Amino acid sequence: MQKKPIIVVVDGLGGGVGAQLCSKVRQTFGQRVEIVALGTNAAATEQMLKAGADRGASGENAIRVSIGLGQVILGPIGIVIPDSMLGEITQAIAQAVMGANGKKILLPVNQPHFVLAGILPAPLSKLIDEAVGLLASELADVIEK
Repeated sequence: MQKKPIIVVVDGLGGGVGAQLCSKVRQTFGQRVEIVALGTNAAATEQMLKAGADRGASGENAIRVSIGLGQVILGPIGIVIPDSMLGEITQAIAQAVMGANGKKILLPVNQPHFVLAGILPAPLSKLIDEAVGLLASELADVIEK
């Protein structure tokens, strides 16, 4: 039997974006993937676990150690920008995410201290659908049907 692909979802603050990603990934792929939730804090991780993640961990060190588990990494774009998410994304977290071998699929979610030019505003649900569609394309050759 082929090993399940591991999808890592990273989020901070209240974990709302990460929870929606976990829920949509679980709804789309069922038990054919393993979802690992990595939160900058326990509240974010807890929300992602409630939304369907298989396991999770919280904090900078947990993210640095576990980010490499993922074949694909999902989250808002802020997870690769130091000091985003009200300062929850440290330089070490941003470097760990960007340095991980997994394919990154990032949602273009603006924050108070930066704006993404050239990207039309879209509802979060549409961004999540698009991200999971990209995930499906990425996993097309490795996931069990």
